[in-house]
Amino acid sequence: MFSTPKQFSAATKSAFESQLALMTSLTHKAFEGVEKLTALNINAARSSMEESNAALKHMLSAKTPQEFFALGSAQSQPGTEKAVAYARSVAGITSELQAELTKVTETRISEMNQKVATLIDDVTKGAPAGSESVVAMFKSALGNANAGYEQLSRTTKQAVATIEGNVNNAVTQMSEAVEKNTPRAAAKK
Repeated sequence: MFSTPKQFSAATKSAFESQLALMTSLTHKAFEGVEKLTALNINAARSSMEESNAALKHMLSAKTPQEFFALGSAQSQPGTEKAVAYARSVAGITSELQAELTKVTETRISEMNQKVATLIDDVTKGAPAGSESVVAMFKSALGNANAGYEQLSRTTKQAVATIEGNVNNAVTQMSEAVEKNTPRAAAKK
């Protein structure tokens, strides 16, 4: 189908460069997401350790066993609130990462499709007589592949939206349960 080895070489090089650019972009975005999650985890661990030390010192200053257990119970509520905040942060980071990965993928695939379409047009201009059916079949296969990618992209977006909704629902329910079952919330009402 390629009229010259030069066209085939250029097409192969272009496809390889596009794939490499896509993989590089996805890898960079994935590392950015991992960096954000790592920073969140380090900060959460540091904060947790400092708060645990302070709480233990506070509990050890109790004069009676009742005061000791009351102080211990009071420490559980802020921990639960922090767990909810942590879950929200993780959900936010993963949602942002998913959006960025989708954007990069869609942009790169669109660019690759344009290059392939241009290449096909260039090659078919010099196609020998009688090869029209092969050219039409090739164009049809490319169109079907693009339609399949678009359907996969829509389905993936729907699945991600459903997962995000479920995570947000779970975090909201956990927040509401914490508010209902905490001494501070009960005292405010």
